[in-house]
Amino acid sequence: MAQQQPMSLPAKLINGGVAGMVGVTCVFPIDLAKTRLQNQRSGQQLYKNMLDCLIKTVKSEGYFGMYRGAAVNLTLVTPEKAIKLAANDFFRHRLSKDGGRLTVFREMLAGCCAGMCQVTITTPMEMLKIQLQDAGRLAQQRVMPSVVTTLKLGGASAVLSRSYNTTPSPQVMRVSATQITRELLRTKGVTGLYKGLGATLLRDMPFSIVYFPLFAHLHQLGQHSCDDPSVPFYWSFMSGCMAGCVAAVTVSPCDVVKTRLQSLKKGANEETYTGVVDCVRKILKKEGPGAFLKGASCRALVIAPLFGIAQVVYFVGVGVLLFDDVSNNRQDIINGLFGTKPSGTKVPHNLHLVTFSYLTVDV
Repeated sequence: MAQQQPMSLPAKLINGGVAGMVGVTCVFPIDLAKTRLQNQRSGQQLYKNMLDCLIKTVKSEGYFGMYRGAAVNLTLVTPEKAIKLAANDFFRHRLSKDGGRLTVFREMLAGCCAGMCQVTITTPMEMLKIQLQDAGRLAQQRVMPSVVTTLKLGGASAVLSRSYNTTPSPQVMRVSATQITRELLRTKGVTGLYKGLGATLLRDMPFSIVYFPLFAHLHQLGQHSCDDPSVPFYWSFMSGCMAGCVAAVTVSPCDVVKTRLQSLKKGANEETYTGVVDCVRKILKKEGPGAFLKGASCRALVIAPLFGIAQVVYFVGVGVLLFDDVSNNRQDIINGLFGTKPSGTKVPHNLHLVTFSYLTVDV
Protein backbone atom coordinates (compact mmCIF):
# COMPACT_ATOMS: atom_id res chain seq x y z
CA MET A 1 0.00 0.00 0.00
CA ALA A 2 1.32 3.46 -0.87
CA GLN A 3 2.57 5.49 2.06
CA GLN A 4 0.30 8.37 2.98
CA GLN A 5 1.62 11.79 2.01
CA PRO A 6 0.33 14.29 4.58
CA MET A 7 -1.08 17.55 3.29
CA SER A 8 0.43 20.66 4.87
CA LEU A 9 -1.71 23.08 6.84
CA PRO A 10 -1.21 25.97 4.35
CA ALA A 11 -2.41 23.71 1.53
CA LYS A 12 -5.43 22.66 3.57
CA LEU A 13 -6.20 26.29 4.35
CA ILE A 14 -6.02 27.32 0.69
CA ASN A 15 -8.22 24.40 -0.34
CA GLY A 16 -10.73 25.05 2.45
CA GLY A 17 -10.91 28.75 1.67
CA VAL A 18 -11.37 28.20 -2.07
CA ALA A 19 -13.95 25.47 -1.50
CA GLY A 20 -15.85 27.69 0.94
CA MET A 21 -15.89 30.74 -1.33
CA VAL A 22 -16.89 28.78 -4.44
CA GLY A 23 -19.55 26.92 -2.46
CA VAL A 24 -21.02 30.09 -0.95
CA THR A 25 -21.26 31.70 -4.37
CA CYS A 26 -23.00 28.70 -5.92
CA VAL A 27 -25.59 27.83 -3.27
CA PHE A 28 -26.14 31.03 -1.30
CA PRO A 29 -29.57 31.82 -2.86
CA ILE A 30 -30.85 28.45 -1.63
CA ASP A 31 -29.49 29.19 1.84
CA LEU A 32 -31.27 32.56 1.81
CA ALA A 33 -34.54 30.78 0.97
CA LYS A 34 -33.88 28.35 3.83
CA THR A 35 -33.44 31.17 6.33
CA ARG A 36 -36.63 32.94 5.24
CA LEU A 37 -38.68 29.74 5.23
CA GLN A 38 -37.45 28.86 8.72
CA ASN A 39 -38.34 32.30 10.08
CA GLN A 40 -41.87 32.60 8.74
CA ARG A 41 -44.61 31.64 11.19
CA SER A 42 -47.90 29.83 10.72
CA GLY A 43 -50.58 32.25 9.54
CA GLN A 44 -47.94 34.65 8.21
CA GLN A 45 -46.60 32.62 5.34
CA LEU A 46 -45.16 34.81 2.61
CA TYR A 47 -43.56 31.94 0.71
CA LYS A 48 -45.05 28.63 -0.33
CA ASN A 49 -41.73 26.93 -1.00
CA MET A 50 -38.13 27.56 -2.01
CA LEU A 51 -38.90 28.45 -5.63
CA ASP A 52 -41.68 30.85 -4.62
CA CYS A 53 -39.30 32.51 -2.15
CA LEU A 54 -36.59 33.02 -4.76
CA ILE A 55 -39.05 34.39 -7.34
CA LYS A 56 -40.51 36.90 -4.89
CA THR A 57 -37.02 37.86 -3.72
CA VAL A 58 -35.89 38.66 -7.26
CA LYS A 59 -39.09 40.63 -7.96
CA SER A 60 -38.87 42.73 -4.83
CA GLU A 61 -35.10 43.04 -4.31
CA GLY A 62 -33.51 42.27 -7.66
CA TYR A 63 -31.13 39.49 -8.61
CA PHE A 64 -28.48 40.47 -6.07
CA GLY A 65 -31.13 40.39 -3.36
CA MET A 66 -30.58 36.63 -3.33
CA TYR A 67 -26.99 37.28 -2.19
CA ARG A 68 -27.76 39.54 0.78
CA GLY A 69 -25.35 38.47 3.52
CA ALA A 70 -23.00 36.58 1.20
CA ALA A 71 -20.19 39.11 1.77
CA VAL A 72 -20.09 38.13 5.46
CA ASN A 73 -19.50 34.49 4.58
CA LEU A 74 -16.96 35.28 1.88
CA THR A 75 -15.01 37.48 4.30
CA LEU A 76 -14.98 35.12 7.27
CA VAL A 77 -14.87 31.70 5.59
CA THR A 78 -11.04 31.63 5.44
CA PRO A 79 -10.38 32.45 9.13
CA GLU A 80 -13.19 30.04 10.00
CA LYS A 81 -11.43 27.26 8.10
CA ALA A 82 -8.06 28.24 9.59
CA ILE A 83 -9.39 27.61 13.09
CA LYS A 84 -11.21 24.42 12.06
CA LEU A 85 -8.27 22.91 10.18
CA ALA A 86 -5.63 23.80 12.78
CA ALA A 87 -7.82 22.53 15.62
CA ASN A 88 -8.66 19.32 13.78
CA ASP A 89 -4.99 18.64 13.06
CA PHE A 90 -4.22 19.16 16.73
CA PHE A 91 -6.99 16.82 17.95
CA ARG A 92 -6.19 14.19 15.31
CA HIS A 93 -2.58 14.18 16.47
CA ARG A 94 -3.60 13.92 20.13
CA LEU A 95 -6.07 11.10 19.45
CA SER A 96 -3.83 9.03 17.19
CA LYS A 97 -1.86 6.20 18.73
CA ASP A 98 1.82 6.25 17.73
CA GLY A 99 0.94 8.03 14.52
CA GLY A 100 -1.38 5.23 13.42
CA ARG A 101 -4.59 5.55 11.46
CA LEU A 102 -7.55 6.94 13.41
CA THR A 103 -10.65 4.88 13.92
CA VAL A 104 -13.95 6.25 12.66
CA PHE A 105 -14.96 7.12 16.23
CA ARG A 106 -11.74 9.09 16.76
CA GLU A 107 -12.20 10.81 13.39
CA MET A 108 -15.67 11.80 14.54
CA LEU A 109 -14.41 12.97 17.92
CA ALA A 110 -11.66 15.08 16.34
CA GLY A 111 -14.19 16.68 14.02
CA CYS A 112 -16.53 17.48 16.91
CA CYS A 113 -13.75 19.06 18.98
CA ALA A 114 -12.62 21.11 16.00
CA GLY A 115 -16.21 22.18 15.43
CA MET A 116 -16.39 23.45 19.01
CA CYS A 117 -13.41 25.69 18.27
CA GLN A 118 -14.80 26.75 14.91
CA VAL A 119 -17.96 28.28 16.41
CA THR A 120 -15.87 31.22 17.63
CA ILE A 121 -16.14 32.45 14.03
CA THR A 122 -19.21 30.52 12.84
CA THR A 123 -21.62 31.98 15.40
CA PRO A 124 -21.09 35.70 14.70
CA MET A 125 -20.75 34.98 10.98
CA GLU A 126 -24.10 33.21 10.76
CA MET A 127 -25.86 35.68 13.05
CA LEU A 128 -24.84 38.63 10.86
CA LYS A 129 -25.73 36.70 7.73
CA ILE A 130 -29.20 35.85 9.05
CA GLN A 131 -30.00 39.53 9.80
CA LEU A 132 -29.17 40.48 6.22
CA GLN A 133 -30.92 37.47 4.68
CA ASP A 134 -34.15 38.02 6.61
CA ALA A 135 -34.43 41.78 5.98
CA GLY A 136 -36.37 41.22 2.75
CA ARG A 137 -38.91 38.93 4.40
CA LEU A 138 -39.58 41.48 7.14
CA ALA A 139 -40.05 44.24 4.56
CA GLN A 140 -42.56 42.15 2.61
CA GLN A 141 -44.37 41.15 5.79
CA ARG A 142 -45.22 44.78 6.53
CA VAL A 143 -47.79 44.72 3.71
CA MET A 144 -49.45 41.49 4.87
CA PRO A 145 -52.29 43.17 6.84
CA SER A 146 -53.51 44.88 3.66
CA VAL A 147 -53.28 41.57 1.83
CA VAL A 148 -55.55 39.95 4.40
CA THR A 149 -58.00 42.85 4.16
CA THR A 150 -58.10 42.48 0.39
CA LEU A 151 -58.82 38.78 0.79
CA LYS A 152 -61.83 39.52 2.99
CA LEU A 153 -63.21 42.21 0.70
CA GLY A 154 -62.40 41.01 -2.77
CA GLY A 155 -61.70 37.29 -2.72
CA ALA A 156 -58.71 35.20 -3.74
CA SER A 157 -58.33 36.77 -7.19
CA ALA A 158 -57.86 40.19 -5.62
CA VAL A 159 -55.08 38.81 -3.41
CA LEU A 160 -53.32 37.31 -6.40
CA SER A 161 -53.46 40.67 -8.16
CA ARG A 162 -52.34 42.45 -5.01
CA SER A 163 -49.40 40.13 -4.50
CA TYR A 164 -47.84 40.47 -7.93
CA ASN A 165 -49.18 43.46 -9.86
CA THR A 166 -50.95 46.36 -8.22
CA THR A 167 -48.64 47.58 -5.44
CA PRO A 168 -44.98 48.59 -5.62
CA SER A 169 -42.59 46.15 -3.97
CA PRO A 170 -41.67 46.97 -0.37
CA GLN A 171 -38.31 48.65 0.06
CA VAL A 172 -35.69 46.68 1.97
CA MET A 173 -33.70 48.75 4.43
CA ARG A 174 -30.05 48.60 3.39
CA VAL A 175 -28.17 47.73 6.56
CA SER A 176 -24.60 46.48 6.39
CA ALA A 177 -22.93 43.84 8.53
CA THR A 178 -20.60 46.54 9.87
CA GLN A 179 -23.53 48.61 11.10
CA ILE A 180 -25.11 45.60 12.80
CA THR A 181 -21.81 44.69 14.44
CA ARG A 182 -21.24 48.21 15.76
CA GLU A 183 -24.76 48.39 17.17
CA LEU A 184 -24.41 45.01 18.90
CA LEU A 185 -21.05 45.92 20.39
CA ARG A 186 -22.43 49.25 21.59
CA THR A 187 -25.58 47.82 23.19
CA LYS A 188 -24.62 44.30 24.27
CA GLY A 189 -20.86 44.04 24.02
CA VAL A 190 -18.98 41.09 22.53
CA THR A 191 -21.56 38.63 23.89
CA GLY A 192 -24.12 40.17 21.54
CA LEU A 193 -22.26 38.68 18.59
CA TYR A 194 -22.51 35.21 20.14
CA LYS A 195 -26.26 34.97 20.54
CA GLY A 196 -27.27 31.43 19.60
CA LEU A 197 -23.89 29.93 20.47
CA GLY A 198 -25.47 26.98 22.28
CA ALA A 199 -27.85 26.32 19.38
CA THR A 200 -24.94 26.45 16.93
CA LEU A 201 -23.09 23.80 18.94
CA LEU A 202 -26.27 21.70 19.12
CA ARG A 203 -26.42 21.78 15.33
CA ASP A 204 -22.77 21.37 14.34
CA MET A 205 -21.75 18.63 16.78
CA PRO A 206 -24.57 16.20 15.87
CA PHE A 207 -23.88 16.96 12.20
CA SER A 208 -20.32 15.67 12.60
CA ILE A 209 -21.54 12.67 14.60
CA VAL A 210 -23.93 11.69 11.80
CA TYR A 211 -21.83 12.70 8.82
CA PHE A 212 -18.38 11.23 9.41
CA PRO A 213 -19.35 7.61 10.23
CA LEU A 214 -21.95 7.57 7.45
CA PHE A 215 -19.49 8.93 4.90
CA ALA A 216 -16.82 6.44 6.02
CA HIS A 217 -19.26 3.52 5.58
CA LEU A 218 -20.55 4.68 2.18
CA HIS A 219 -17.02 5.42 1.04
CA GLN A 220 -15.84 1.96 2.02
CA LEU A 221 -18.55 0.37 -0.12
CA GLY A 222 -16.87 1.82 -3.21
CA GLN A 223 -13.50 0.13 -2.66
CA HIS A 224 -12.36 -1.98 -5.58
CA SER A 225 -11.34 -4.93 -3.40
CA CYS A 226 -9.66 -5.80 -0.12
CA ASP A 227 -6.29 -5.83 -1.87
CA ASP A 228 -7.03 -2.55 -3.68
CA PRO A 229 -8.82 -0.18 -1.25
CA SER A 230 -8.72 2.79 -3.65
CA VAL A 231 -12.07 4.46 -4.40
CA PRO A 232 -13.03 6.25 -7.63
CA PHE A 233 -13.57 9.98 -7.36
CA TYR A 234 -17.19 9.83 -8.50
CA TRP A 235 -18.01 7.35 -5.69
CA SER A 236 -16.37 9.55 -3.07
CA PHE A 237 -18.25 12.53 -4.52
CA MET A 238 -21.60 10.73 -4.26
CA SER A 239 -20.80 9.43 -0.78
CA GLY A 240 -20.11 12.96 0.42
CA CYS A 241 -23.32 14.29 -1.13
CA MET A 242 -25.46 11.49 0.32
CA ALA A 243 -23.94 11.68 3.80
CA GLY A 244 -24.23 15.47 3.75
CA CYS A 245 -27.92 15.33 2.82
CA VAL A 246 -28.75 12.84 5.57
CA ALA A 247 -26.80 14.76 8.20
CA ALA A 248 -28.31 18.09 7.12
CA VAL A 249 -31.90 16.82 7.39
CA THR A 250 -31.15 15.09 10.70
CA VAL A 251 -29.99 18.30 12.38
CA SER A 252 -32.57 20.52 10.65
CA PRO A 253 -34.59 21.02 13.88
CA CYS A 254 -31.47 22.37 15.57
CA ASP A 255 -30.88 24.67 12.60
CA VAL A 256 -34.44 26.04 12.84
CA VAL A 257 -33.94 26.81 16.54
CA LYS A 258 -30.58 28.46 15.81
CA THR A 259 -32.07 30.63 13.06
CA ARG A 260 -34.97 31.76 15.25
CA LEU A 261 -32.66 32.63 18.16
CA GLN A 262 -30.22 34.55 15.98
CA SER A 263 -32.87 36.66 14.23
CA LEU A 264 -32.69 39.95 16.11
CA LYS A 265 -35.54 41.74 14.34
CA LYS A 266 -39.00 40.20 14.42
CA GLY A 267 -42.03 40.77 12.26
CA ALA A 268 -45.47 41.73 13.51
CA ASN A 269 -46.79 39.34 16.18
CA GLU A 270 -43.64 37.20 16.04
CA GLU A 271 -42.59 35.95 19.46
CA THR A 272 -39.16 36.32 21.02
CA TYR A 273 -37.21 33.55 22.73
CA THR A 274 -35.10 33.54 25.87
CA GLY A 275 -33.12 30.43 24.99
CA VAL A 276 -33.06 27.03 23.29
CA VAL A 277 -35.61 25.40 25.62
CA ASP A 278 -37.99 28.34 25.41
CA CYS A 279 -37.69 28.38 21.61
CA VAL A 280 -38.43 24.65 21.30
CA ARG A 281 -41.40 24.93 23.66
CA LYS A 282 -42.99 27.87 21.84
CA ILE A 283 -42.50 26.34 18.39
CA LEU A 284 -44.13 23.10 19.51
CA LYS A 285 -47.03 24.94 21.12
CA LYS A 286 -47.80 27.43 18.36
CA GLU A 287 -46.62 25.73 15.16
CA GLY A 288 -46.42 22.01 15.87
CA PRO A 289 -43.61 19.49 15.29
CA GLY A 290 -43.64 20.07 11.53
CA ALA A 291 -42.14 23.54 12.02
CA PHE A 292 -38.83 21.96 12.97
CA LEU A 293 -38.42 20.70 9.40
CA LYS A 294 -38.95 24.08 7.75
CA GLY A 295 -36.23 24.61 5.16
CA ALA A 296 -34.93 21.03 5.53
CA SER A 297 -35.01 20.38 1.78
CA CYS A 298 -33.25 23.69 1.14
CA ARG A 299 -30.53 22.83 3.64
CA ALA A 300 -30.03 19.42 2.02
CA LEU A 301 -29.73 21.12 -1.38
CA VAL A 302 -27.14 23.47 0.11
CA ILE A 303 -24.99 20.91 1.90
CA ALA A 304 -24.76 18.28 -0.86
CA PRO A 305 -23.18 20.50 -3.55
CA LEU A 306 -20.96 22.17 -0.94
CA PHE A 307 -19.31 18.86 -0.11
CA GLY A 308 -19.19 17.98 -3.80
CA ILE A 309 -17.47 21.29 -4.57
CA ALA A 310 -15.06 20.67 -1.70
CA GLN A 311 -14.13 17.30 -3.17
CA VAL A 312 -13.46 18.85 -6.58
CA VAL A 313 -11.29 21.60 -5.08
CA TYR A 314 -9.27 19.13 -3.04
CA PHE A 315 -8.67 16.79 -5.94
CA VAL A 316 -7.80 19.59 -8.33
CA GLY A 317 -5.18 20.35 -5.69
CA VAL A 318 -5.17 24.15 -5.59
CA GLY A 319 -3.36 24.31 -2.25
CA VAL A 320 -1.30 21.21 -3.00
CA LEU A 321 0.10 22.73 -6.19
CA LEU A 322 1.21 25.81 -4.25
CA PHE A 323 2.66 24.25 -1.11
CA ASP A 324 3.17 20.49 -1.23
CA ASP A 325 5.80 18.31 -2.84
CA VAL A 326 3.04 16.13 -4.26
CA SER A 327 2.56 18.85 -6.88
CA ASN A 328 5.63 17.46 -8.62
CA ASN A 329 3.53 14.52 -9.73
CA ARG A 330 0.35 16.05 -11.12
CA GLN A 331 -0.55 12.86 -12.97
CA ASP A 332 -0.87 11.01 -9.64
CA ILE A 333 -3.51 13.51 -8.51
CA ILE A 334 -5.41 13.06 -11.78
CA ASN A 335 -5.22 9.28 -11.41
CA GLY A 336 -6.61 9.69 -7.89
CA LEU A 337 -9.75 11.21 -9.36
CA PHE A 338 -10.61 7.88 -10.92
CA GLY A 339 -9.31 5.56 -8.23
CA THR A 340 -6.43 4.25 -10.35
CA LYS A 341 -3.18 3.35 -8.64
CA PRO A 342 -0.08 4.01 -10.73
CA SER A 343 3.27 2.72 -9.49
CA GLY A 344 5.03 5.10 -7.13
CA THR A 345 1.97 7.21 -6.51
CA LYS A 346 2.24 9.67 -3.65
CA VAL A 347 -1.48 10.21 -3.21
CA PRO A 348 -3.03 8.03 -0.47
CA HIS A 349 -6.01 5.89 -1.40
CA ASN A 350 -7.88 7.23 1.60
CA LEU A 351 -7.33 10.91 0.74
CA HIS A 352 -11.11 11.22 0.26
CA LEU A 353 -11.74 10.26 3.87
CA VAL A 354 -8.84 12.31 5.18
CA THR A 355 -10.02 15.51 3.49
CA PHE A 356 -13.56 15.17 4.77
CA SER A 357 -12.33 14.45 8.28
CA TYR A 358 -11.19 18.04 8.62
CA LEU A 359 -13.48 19.87 6.20
CA THR A 360 -16.98 21.00 7.01
CA VAL A 361 -18.34 23.78 4.81
CA ASP A 362 -20.86 25.97 6.60
CA VAL A 363 -23.42 28.17 4.93
